[in-house]
Amino acid sequence: MLEKLGALADTPWIYVIVSISVLLDVFLPVLPSGVLVITAATAAAGTAAGAVGGHGHAGFSEMLPLVMCAATASVMGDMVAYRLAWRGGDRFDRAIARSRRLTAAQAKLGTALLRGGGPLVVVARFAPAGRSVVSLGAGVMHRRAAEFLPWSALAGLAWAAYSVSLGYFGGQWLGAGWIGTAVSFFALFAAGAGAAYVVKRPRAREA
Repeated sequence: MLEKLGALADTPWIYVIVSISVLLDVFLPVLPSGVLVITAATAAAGTAAGAVGGHGHAGFSEMLPLVMCAATASVMGDMVAYRLAWRGGDRFDRAIARSRRLTAAQAKLGTALLRGGGPLVVVARFAPAGRSVVSLGAGVMHRRAAEFLPWSALAGLAWAAYSVSLGYFGGQWLGAGWIGTAVSFFALFAAGAGAAYVVKRPRAREA
């Protein structure tokens, strides 16, 4: 996979693939968009380092387009889900109920917006399926777009920057191979587990 993405790292196709994956991830949380972003960043870091003839010399500024691409796709997906849920709240409630993954995530994260927790929208972006629950929940509860969009943008940018940074530094320090990618994946999943715990803690204190 790294070899294939490495061949695409210097072409516009890498941005198309990342954008589609991140955009659809809000509706299909089983899509490994975070894994794809990390892998693309690792491959791009390896390509950039090879182009300058050394290790650790590729500038992080070369990752900026990938960060902006992933962040923009994240916000677009959030807003599409938000608008659809706004117009058909009951239908999306039933769709969530049919998904074991979304139901479990909703049980942990569903009260984040009810508590008025704008920062929790950012934290939930890192939790498994948290983005889906928050975006759909904001639409179902008819939260104002001006209230939801800034936090969605901040969440998308933070998640994209973190994911790309993992891939970039993993590729720079550990090489653009499976070891660096595996360490980056572990850090991504650890952040997801930590985010789910942080969001869940206020509910535990209330109980």
